[in-house]
Amino acid sequence: MQLPFFLKTPAVAIIGETCYSSLIEDFNYHDVPCIKYAISKGLGFGIVAGGAIVKVPQIIKIVKARSAQGVSLSSYLLETLACVIGLSYNFRKGYSLSTYGETFFVTIQNLIILGLILHYSGKNTSAFVILSSFLFFGSLLVRTTEFMAVDGTVVTTAFVSQGVLAVLQATTIPINLISKVPQIVENHKNKSTGQLSAFTVFNYFAGSLARVYTTLTEVDDVIILSGFLLSTLFNCVLALQMALYWNNSVAKPAKEGKTEGPASVSSETKKRAKKLD
Repeated sequence: MQLPFFLKTPAVAIIGETCYSSLIEDFNYHDVPCIKYAISKGLGFGIVAGGAIVKVPQIIKIVKARSAQGVSLSSYLLETLACVIGLSYNFRKGYSLSTYGETFFVTIQNLIILGLILHYSGKNTSAFVILSSFLFFGSLLVRTTEFMAVDGTVVTTAFVSQGVLAVLQATTIPINLISKVPQIVENHKNKSTGQLSAFTVFNYFAGSLARVYTTLTEVDDVIILSGFLLSTLFNCVLALQMALYWNNSVAKPAKEGKTEGPASVSSETKKRAKKLD
């Protein structure tokens, strides 16, 4: 089967000329490697598209409530740090955008959420410093410079070497896992998920599960695969908490100065006496 050029061009760009010929033109649906690759690409771009909006409900929920109660600041700080490192590592390694593109969108949305958490806590100066620091750190990790050597070869240098960046990427595994712990503890302590978005939590779990498959299929990198496997486990815990504490509200602390006893009884007696008069 021949597709029109405006459909063939993006299809070839996504699954490659070989798999396009095998699956589309020859209808060879026994070509298991190409089928697995096509599924991986479809999932990958689906995750990237989902990543573009995954935290939007969380942002809207915080803005509407004008509060970030129940949303852990430390969780978002650690998660954003891991995202910045992961985004830089994948970009520098030249991996396909379908295997990490959502990290870019999640990073941007995390920065917005961090700003909102600090803003509604009255810490605007801290918000500016933290957001600027993340942007500066990311630019250092990504920045490379090319120059021509005496023998005519092009040499690429970077402020942060690829070896150091690989070590940083390895640290994102514990960082990502630790980033989930404060939120899990916060949920357990409050027996509520507060302003945490159900859409975000469940989509994160589904996305990390799908990322295990795309990484196994397209990326031969044990560091990245290990990170996604463990992240899926912790995202599963958050999803279970969301289901368990559904519609539970965070208990409000008792107001200071509210007392029980003779004083309150006396006040009530006076009100009743007034009514009798």
